Amino acid sequence: MKKLITIVVLLIAAGAGGAVFYAKRGDKESTVTTLKTSRGSIVDAVGATGTLQAVTTVTVGTQVSGIVQSLENIDFNSIVKKGQVIARLDPSILETQVETAKANLTNANANLERQKVAVADAQSKLARAKELAARQLINKVDLENADVTLRSAQAQLKSTESSIVQAEASVNKAKVDLDHTVITAPIDGIIIKRSVDRGQTVNAGMSAPELFIIAADLTKMQVNASIDESDVGRMRPGQTVTFRVDAYPTESFNGTVKQVRLNPVTVQNVVTYSTVIDVPNPELKLKPGMTANVSIEIARRDNVLRVPNAALRFRPTADIFAALNQPVPPELERGFGGRGPRGGAGGPNGQAGGPAQPGGAAAPGAAPQAAPSTPGATPAPKATAVQQPVAKSQDAQRPQGGGERAGGGERNRQPGDGANGQGGGGQGGQGGRGGFANMTPEERQKRMEERMASMSPEERAAFQERMRQRQAEGGGRGGPGGGFGGPGGGFGGRGGGSPDNARRGNASAGAGQPGNRQGGSVRGQLQGQVASSSKSAATTSATTIDALFAPLPVIETRGRAWLYVNKQLKSVSLRLGISDGTFTEVLNDGGELPADTDVVTNIITPEMASRPANQNNNAGNPLMPANRGRGPGQGGPGGGGGGRGGGR
Repeated sequence: MKKLITIVVLLIAAGAGGAVFYAKRGDKESTVTTLKTSRGSIVDAVGATGTLQAVTTVTVGTQVSGIVQSLENIDFNSIVKKGQVIARLDPSILETQVETAKANLTNANANLERQKVAVADAQSKLARAKELAARQLINKVDLENADVTLRSAQAQLKSTESSIVQAEASVNKAKVDLDHTVITAPIDGIIIKRSVDRGQTVNAGMSAPELFIIAADLTKMQVNASIDESDVGRMRPGQTVTFRVDAYPTESFNGTVKQVRLNPVTVQNVVTYSTVIDVPNPELKLKPGMTANVSIEIARRDNVLRVPNAALRFRPTADIFAALNQPVPPELERGFGGRGPRGGAGGPNGQAGGPAQPGGAAAPGAAPQAAPSTPGATPAPKATAVQQPVAKSQDAQRPQGGGERAGGGERNRQPGDGANGQGGGGQGGQGGRGGFANMTPEERQKRMEERMASMSPEERAAFQERMRQRQAEGGGRGGPGGGFGGPGGGFGGRGGGSPDNARRGNASAGAGQPGNRQGGSVRGQLQGQVASSSKSAATTSATTIDALFAPLPVIETRGRAWLYVNKQLKSVSLRLGISDGTFTEVLNDGGELPADTDVVTNIITPEMASRPANQNNNAGNPLMPANRGRGPGQGGPGGGGGGRGGGR
């Protein structure tokens, strides 16, 4: 009995301790992590590696073969002047060739004299034959023979004269070869490589052998950097460059982009482009062949307001607002959409789900959502959605696009209606946020013009070609009907117009079949801009292609930071500029976000703190939201992608 009483007392004590523990845990507040804004410099840069080399290097070789007789006290690092003798080859063989060529020339001259005598003898014999023929003392055949002998002697004389020219050329060639045994420096510079020694035999039979390499001026060098194809579009001549070398780890060197070469180099399926960077080297610290870790400055802002990138990546969830006893701000309600009983229920096989209603009510005609399950309870049966009729979009509905929330669903299977963004949906699918569909035509045109301005000439040409192909196929791309769904949800549908509307170039389009895309007047204007801005090497007066590169566009994006004021979250809309990966420039300086302001980077609620660590790895990550898919109160498994439908 005493043992039983002891057990009961221990159980009561454990229960009381657990109650106290949970009571204390319920009193815990959310853990808020913040960083401060600041003022300073932001540099948008591209990193690469390259090799230092002299601006001009000349390889000194020889055109003749022979033995290296002397090097004239020339070694590595020797400073030479143009025309200075740096090496000599053994000239004995070439001197013999010169004497032989001279002897052949003398023999040719003697043959010429002998042939001249033969021509004179033939002329005298022809003259006597003509006198005898006039007296009819010889026959006509003898006269003709004398004439032929003269002509033959004259032809032989011309041949002998040509042999004289050949003999003289042979003499000159032998003399030139003899002169080439003396190796001289072609430029002023420094010997950076010596490939031969005294007594070594060089053979110039197949190609000129390398004797020396001379660098012109090491006070001016260049870096040949390999820029990845993803960054080469932002390279422009004149950009400032800083780099470091391993020989001087504490020093930074400066340079300037000189040239962006168009010759691609592919190594293991990685495409890079060579960018030449001019580097001054007045102290001769930099040596040819050094590896330079290059940072090319694309844009720089000094003394600007900076916000940490971690604060811009923070996205508060509905659970965080609930833990803070704070209503969801209006600007985020559409982004959160509905979940559980709020979202339109989808069919079990990716059928269409009805759009979510304000306040979380299910769409008309949709089956009621299953009640939230509790841990350990038997899962409720799946709800069956009623297929909604698809209505063609009207002019009054087109601005809505995919802004309505709809269940995610089976992708590219059923025709859809872009007016309400309906598509096939999985169970409990939640609608996404509208994209371009919620914009006016003027806003869409402005957005596309900004996109075109940010393209390089090559990208604009590729974009123009894609537009032509899509026009030939029956229209351009329609605006997106919906964005990502949240917990338990899939994707919204993408709108697409009919081919007839695309061919007419109308900016509006009705309901279309899967895969149809709408054309529009905006696309036609963009094609005209591309055609008018194209540059041809045949029509321009530029001497290099670098002068034809379009200027880099000014970067301006939108973002939101969150302040933690009086234990409540407050959002601040920001206009953002360039980023260096850690901080981002704030363009609306002097607004609600001054310097030294604490901005939220993460919030851990007591509920998150009580979960296992592996369930909080994705907390605060907008790309991998927690509790997505199945879960209590989440409306069942997430739906697939919405089908393509009509609309803007």
